[in-house]
Amino acid sequence: MTKKPKMPSLIASNKKARHEYFIEESFEAGLELLGWEVKSIRAGKMRITESYVIFKDGEAFLFGAHIQPLLSASTHIVADPLRTRKLLLHRREIDKLFGMVNQKGHTCVALKVYWSHGRVKCEIALAKGKKLHDKRATLKERDYQREKQRGLKNLV
Repeated sequence: MTKKPKMPSLIASNKKARHEYFIEESFEAGLELLGWEVKSIRAGKMRITESYVIFKDGEAFLFGAHIQPLLSASTHIVADPLRTRKLLLHRREIDKLFGMVNQKGHTCVALKVYWSHGRVKCEIALAKGKKLHDKRATLKERDYQREKQRGLKNLV
């Protein structure tokens, strides 16, 4: 019996989001995709660095995610790499996110896209924007932790 090779679970991540925002709460959402998009994602052709979530008619959509079409894609389909994709969430999650996003300073951003049991999932987060001095403090704290770890490593 041969085991099926496990696919790498992480597809794309938005490292910039943790620098730009305070992450308050995160949610797992499914993505409604077309066939060519799934094939491109399997080939690793997805970016979510500038993507965020918009709400329209009581539904959530991922805006700004870029999926590059493969060259071998079908000729009868016009591939739009920046298409707005529907997020699959429970009603109470959508209502909670919509209520919080309407408050001043809050937004909803995509943190990462990954495989979960053969399906593409997107981790979205309720976030609040950082000011410049907050970003500096975060960088200072990260440098301090790095130096502390180096010091501990040298002692051992």
